[in-house]
Amino acid sequence: MSKNNIHPTAIIEPGAKIGNDVTIEPYAIIKSNVILHDKVTIKSHAYIDGYTTIGEGTIIYPSASIGTKTQDLKFRGEKTYVTIGKNCEIREFVTINSSCQENSIVKVGDNCLIMAYCHVAHNCEVGNRVIMSNNATLAGHVIVEDNAIIGGMTPIHQFSRIGCFAMVGGMSRVTHDIPPYTIGAGIPFKLGGLNLIGLKRHGFSLLTRKELSKAFKLL
Repeated sequence: MSKNNIHPTAIIEPGAKIGNDVTIEPYAIIKSNVILHDKVTIKSHAYIDGYTTIGEGTIIYPSASIGTKTQDLKFRGEKTYVTIGKNCEIREFVTINSSCQENSIVKVGDNCLIMAYCHVAHNCEVGNRVIMSNNATLAGHVIVEDNAIIGGMTPIHQFSRIGCFAMVGGMSRVTHDIPPYTIGAGIPFKLGGLNLIGLKRHGFSLLTRKELSKAFKLL
């Protein structure tokens, strides 16, 4: 049986689908096409719009805005989607827009931490276990692969790809693809080598790290 904890001041439009053990705090707004899976928490003043699905155990913090209309001027009212995976933390004032082009999706994977004031634009794909530090911003059509980390105050140019296990330093300006397993920073962005500490933390063997070093030198 459902054991939801929904504050009476929260606004949940007819048609919204709410799972079990969901918490919705005061003054949160859930629009009619939203799906909240089990154990989701929507904190005060968060706004969830559009065809948005939020996975089990995810927490949306105060004043976050999820699923709102894309800022892409090409948008003509087509039906688009946002999907957020399991056990994510979407912090204060994060904005995740819906997509552009019929049936397109903005995706955020599982176990992501998206810190305060970050932005995820239309047609973006964010993998699993991604960390976006405060004020990191993704323009449209950006792909961030699994386990990548983007430092604070860093904009990522549209159509760029951030490779898996890459670490992008704070206050950088990224205008091109970032190879996987690397670390770098700056304006303009410069690669500094392999993300060796990150690879060790994620259990990459010494042999694998050596092979990646050879590949990096060749590139």
